[in-house]
Amino acid sequence: MSLRATARIVADADGGLPVLVSDGPLALRRTRAAGPYTRVTVVGAMSAPLGGDRLAIETEVRDGARLLVDSAAATLALPGRSAEPAAYDVRITVGAEGVLRWLPEQLVSVHGSDLRMRTVVELAPTARLVLREEQILGRHGEPPGTLITRLTVRRAGSPLLDQELAFGPGAPGGWDGGAVLAGHRATGQLLLVDPAFAEKPVEARLLGENAAVTPLAGPAALVTAVAPDALALRRLLDTALSGLAPVGPV
Repeated sequence: MSLRATARIVADADGGLPVLVSDGPLALRRTRAAGPYTRVTVVGAMSAPLGGDRLAIETEVRDGARLLVDSAAATLALPGRSAEPAAYDVRITVGAEGVLRWLPEQLVSVHGSDLRMRTVVELAPTARLVLREEQILGRHGEPPGTLITRLTVRRAGSPLLDQELAFGPGAPGGWDGGAVLAGHRATGQLLLVDPAFAEKPVEARLLGENAAVTPLAGPAALVTAVAPDALALRRLLDTALSGLAPVGPV
């Protein structure tokens, strides 16, 4: 039987969490954080998403709040009894002077799985954001399932980024070719949004052979990377974050 579950987080400027609602496999825990952030860790309470599941996390960072959301382990997209694809929706709003660090662990597309993941972010003009997504295509020694992800970010009601990625047997041809993954099995994105970038934009540049920094049409920067495995990918994105964060103190 397919699951339907929606977890909710609301963070206040005083560090409070007036709403912290777990649901189904999405267990939310307030955990200890260093610095000014309130921290919430997503703990997988059961295997999910499976074929046909409909999961969602809704997060509101109210005006002036600082929130860090991470996860205790990687998320595995798994095949299920249903032939329908699984869906995992992330819906985020960040208010004025709010700061969100969205840093989950990797999403692993297991052979035979079929997942559609959608992340939608609404930012106030003075909001700041660090958002990381990492996709691992198959467990060790296996081909991936079908994975389609879309990241849509709007700032002050205007589009900032709308990007769709598709991998695996259900994706258009060429996803594993030299112009996309070139045989790599780990890929990721790091998005930084900060009003400070309006005065000092990020310069487009390569980060070694497998990663690049791109300024966006707004106070934002996007890092994209490919790597042979999850560990190498995380190192690339961590290096990029450490180099970019001083420009916009998120």
